[in-house]
Amino acid sequence: MIALGALCLYLWMALLTYDQNDPGWTHTSNVVQVQNAAGRAGAWFADILFMALGYFAYLFPGLLVIKTVQVFRNRHEPWQWNGWLFSWRLIGLVFLVLSGASLAYIHFHSGGTMPASAGGALGESLGQLAVAALNVQGSTLLFIALFLFGLTVFSDLSWFKVMDITGKITLDLFELINSLINNWWSSRVERKQLVAQLREVDDRVSEVAAPVVHDRREQAKVKERIIERDDALSKHMTERESRPAPIITPPAAPKAAEPSKRVQKEKQVSLFVDSAVEGTLPPISILDPAEKKQKKFSPESLEAMSRLLEIKLKEFGVEVIVESVHPGPVITRFEIQPAAGIKVSRISGLARDLARSLAVMSVRVVEVIPGKTTVGIEIPNEDRQIVRFSEVLSSPEYDDAKSPVTLALGHDIGGRPVITDLARMPHLLVAGTTGSGKSVGVNAMILSILFKSGPEDARLIMIDPKMLELSIYEGIPHLLCPVVTDMKEAANALRWSVAEMERRYKLMSKLGVRNLAGFNRKVKDAEEAGEPIADPLYKRESIHDEAPLLHTLPTIVVVVDEFADMMMIVGKKVEELIARIAQKARAAGIHLILATQRPSVDVITGLIKANIPTRMAFQVSSKIDSRTILDQGGAEQLLGHGDMLYLPPGTGLPIRVHGAFVSDEEVHRVVEAWKLRGAPDYIDDILNGVEEAGSGFDGGSGGGEGGEGSEEDPLYDEAVRFVTESRRASISAVQRKLKIGYNRAARMVEAMEMAGVVTAMNTNGSRDVVAPAPIRD
Repeated sequence: MIALGALCLYLWMALLTYDQNDPGWTHTSNVVQVQNAAGRAGAWFADILFMALGYFAYLFPGLLVIKTVQVFRNRHEPWQWNGWLFSWRLIGLVFLVLSGASLAYIHFHSGGTMPASAGGALGESLGQLAVAALNVQGSTLLFIALFLFGLTVFSDLSWFKVMDITGKITLDLFELINSLINNWWSSRVERKQLVAQLREVDDRVSEVAAPVVHDRREQAKVKERIIERDDALSKHMTERESRPAPIITPPAAPKAAEPSKRVQKEKQVSLFVDSAVEGTLPPISILDPAEKKQKKFSPESLEAMSRLLEIKLKEFGVEVIVESVHPGPVITRFEIQPAAGIKVSRISGLARDLARSLAVMSVRVVEVIPGKTTVGIEIPNEDRQIVRFSEVLSSPEYDDAKSPVTLALGHDIGGRPVITDLARMPHLLVAGTTGSGKSVGVNAMILSILFKSGPEDARLIMIDPKMLELSIYEGIPHLLCPVVTDMKEAANALRWSVAEMERRYKLMSKLGVRNLAGFNRKVKDAEEAGEPIADPLYKRESIHDEAPLLHTLPTIVVVVDEFADMMMIVGKKVEELIARIAQKARAAGIHLILATQRPSVDVITGLIKANIPTRMAFQVSSKIDSRTILDQGGAEQLLGHGDMLYLPPGTGLPIRVHGAFVSDEEVHRVVEAWKLRGAPDYIDDILNGVEEAGSGFDGGSGGGEGGEGSEEDPLYDEAVRFVTESRRASISAVQRKLKIGYNRAARMVEAMEMAGVVTAMNTNGSRDVVAPAPIRD
């Protein structure tokens, strides 16, 4: 790239400083001092180019500029020689140079400044032949076509992209002119409205006070108060005009409007039915597109709101100055600087009074803004904008995220996307009242995982006591088991997760790695090297047994939509299982998302809160519920419909996020897209309990079964026939088929193992059927 750039500058320097008196290839000269800036070699090169190409020689370095840019763009790609492509580009260069020189000869005259004609020797030869055969008009048309063809082949130019850029520049120019005119007119109108609004404040005081005053002395006192209020208001306006205007930070809408690379590729792809190929991710285009942002805030309107906020706070005896304004899609944050000696707690206590005086739903006071000495006042906008889920997924932040469990939450108060990683949380507690947007937020998190990773990277266990919210995901290939609606089966699922966590820790200990990412990396490196790793936990029954090979393990996410109901039915055991997973499962790649609409201390216990540092609070009814979730107030002042406070791990300052909206139709489309890409591979043992000795799980036993033997059991032959026919050596399958207790079925399977019908238990708890299927008559 550096060599091409230097050559381009050298040739241009030689051509632009060309002098006919300098020595060249077409003539000789005895000049001692060469006038060409590139020296004698530059004078020779310029003379040769002008003699061969004429005026087109000035464009020849431009072709080197194109190649320099292409080399810079492809700097990260490995260099590979392609003879066919090089020949094709060379053909384009030849057509480009010859047609350009011919056009210069036909339409320009050298005027004596060139060593040859305007098109050089090549252009003159081809131009004369073409004019004699096709005349000037036909020759021009032919050489323009050859010139465009050569330019397209040589520079790999896309004319559709050129048309798109031209149209975009034109539309942007029209929008800029229109916005300038509208801003000028709106500023004029808002100045008049501001003056009228400030006058109405005094008129209201006089209208309210006049009817209740009957005595003339009291009327005189009221008039004096109104005059004093006018003087104070005019004094405040004079002081406010002398201060610097608040800094208005516009919302970050242009960045969100830029489509990512993945969205640009998906514009050329049809809906998910045509692109449902196994191993691919569904396109973001199946989601509803984001609405165009219509409501915009002018600096004058924000300035008027800043002055009104200062006036209202001064009425309550608090002197402040609005230093900056940050408008967003749902709320606008005013950063105020209190006067000396005013405590922040005094401003926080005025939140409800401010909301009443400003006639808004609620006002939230941000007592501490990191890195600033100001206090934040968050006031809801009159027209709230809906944050579409597709708008968040189309952001470069989500596109560049590498984690398979990346979560797209929504937009912050400035309109910037909020993208986080569940693996770093490592567990999430979600709480909020009914209708606050909690279920929509959980759906957005699940869809974020489904748009980011396939079943080989992330698997899900969904527990839905309400049988409404998560049952829609039934049948997607990411599920490890059907969506759990029975709370007794939910306890089995959590118990299996604990056993899987212990198994993964044993595997990682044997391989000498610290987390799941290191385990998968080591397994992949071994497979690529052609030396796959055998399972170190496999127990051999004989010398001829071979241990199975290890494969990469997916991240497991356990989603519980309403764990308050689960704790009420199952009891204290669930709390212990959740605490065990929350304490240890981070390195094993097992993560929890717990959601509840009843944020009370008997549901969100201290044991759960101590092990789940990441919290997400939607709108709640009281400050007590907010303290239960976040250990601080603020969630009771949210606006609902997806407005949330997100508390990242390792920090005590929550972030206000406007959650992305996901409709039921969008969820159905994503689920159908994944169903077309594969079927789920369920593990039956998840819902039926862990099948290993000492697990503590008792599947129940029928009456009078305790004394039954193994092969002497009257149902033993029927059990063997079922196992050999179905090829499923599972205790739970035998238990369901014969309608017997767990202990009796376990003894039958152990008897089959002793008889050689099935193998011993593998590391994942399964057995293989060795005996052949029975011969049918």
